[in-house]
Amino acid sequence: MELNDVIWPLLIGFLLDTILGDPRWLPHPIRLFGHSISFFTRKLNSGKYKKAKGALMATLLISCTYVATWLILEAAREIDFLAVALASLGVFYGLASHSLISEAHQVIATLEKHGLEAGRRQLSYIVGRDTTNLDEQQIRTAVLETLAENLSDGVIAPLFFYALGGVPAMMAYKMANTLDSMIGYKNEQFSQFGWFSARFDDLLNFIPARLTALLMVLISASWRGTVFVFRYGNQHASPNSGYPEAALAGILNGRFGGPNVYHGTLVSKPYIGQASRTFTNTDCYKTYLINFFSCLVMIGLICGIQFL
Repeated sequence: MELNDVIWPLLIGFLLDTILGDPRWLPHPIRLFGHSISFFTRKLNSGKYKKAKGALMATLLISCTYVATWLILEAAREIDFLAVALASLGVFYGLASHSLISEAHQVIATLEKHGLEAGRRQLSYIVGRDTTNLDEQQIRTAVLETLAENLSDGVIAPLFFYALGGVPAMMAYKMANTLDSMIGYKNEQFSQFGWFSARFDDLLNFIPARLTALLMVLISASWRGTVFVFRYGNQHASPNSGYPEAALAGILNGRFGGPNVYHGTLVSKPYIGQASRTFTNTDCYKTYLINFFSCLVMIGLICGIQFL
């Protein structure tokens, strides 16, 4: 890719994400991804050979996403600036920095203004755990865990794949991540059909998750965060999520993990960290800044590499 094909779409897309976030009125390719996954899941997730059918569906959807995006951008090169405009739009759609921070802050603001029940309800929109009986400390903990985990999935990983292969690779990653979020569950319905999607998403996020943890501790200049990454990063059920969560637990000198209810089942997770102190709104505000500057530094690194 030429220099302008990389840097301008990245900067314009980041600026659009920072200003606009993810307005609900705007059509979004992730919704198309979700509809496609739902359609084929209804057709294929039954009978024999569920693992094979799930793997085939995921492979085709990810491949088609990459090829379709590449073809659109190649065709746009015939018109001045159109390819840069479409690539910028792709980066805007691929990044979730603004929306991640905004949705997390909505939970905290709702908790403060409208009380515990409203905070639980708002939290239920962004996490998979049962929020019915959570107290204020558990709500803030869930928000912080979500900010850390999704900084990797929704921000650093898309940028990592953009650096490797431009908007087509970024969109292909988003399809893979959407597949995992929709069918990558270890339950009766998806344990076989979604097995490939879950494992492939783990593979794709192996480097970005660890890179995210590194960025977080560097930005915070937190030695304790670095220690926590090595001590607790592999304690999570996910092979990747534990690393950014461990980094944030160390930065804030707090503790994540432990038992939570998911879809009516109590799931015991190892604790990440030791100090079970009460998290405050200040911890949340600090994490917003860590997330934003992690994104900014990652973009700076990508731009810097282009000049080497």
